[in-house]
Amino acid sequence: MANKALFQELIYDEAGNLVETAVVGQEMFYVIDDAGFKRHIDADQVDRQVLSIFLEQLEANKDIAVEQALRMMGKDDLFTKAALDAQLDNIDMDQIIAQGIPAQARHMMGMMGFRITINFHGEVINMDQPTLPDDEF
Repeated sequence: MANKALFQELIYDEAGNLVETAVVGQEMFYVIDDAGFKRHIDADQVDRQVLSIFLEQLEANKDIAVEQALRMMGKDDLFTKAALDAQLDNIDMDQIIAQGIPAQARHMMGMMGFRITINFHGEVINMDQPTLPDDEF
């Protein structure tokens, strides 16, 4: 069970309503209003689905991610590239969940158009993500 909601303020229900969060005991839940009935969905369940999608996308676009990271750091040497490759190969979902996502980063994601839609069962049914224009590559 989760003690934080990684994607708080970025989760919406199928009707387009922002999903609230709640703490029950020491556990964090996303709360969907189902015609007045508050459905509590384990935040960890939803967060792991979203992170899984991210990690799949990262793996599929690893070369682009490394290239962009090198460009952002202003470095283009073999050792930095090897270090980034190694880091991307060793990403640990549990470590991301334990560390969390800073509120400022979540707000930035929201402003860029990042949005997750879940159903009443907590299944991710859609993710809107900002994309780079084609001429960026």
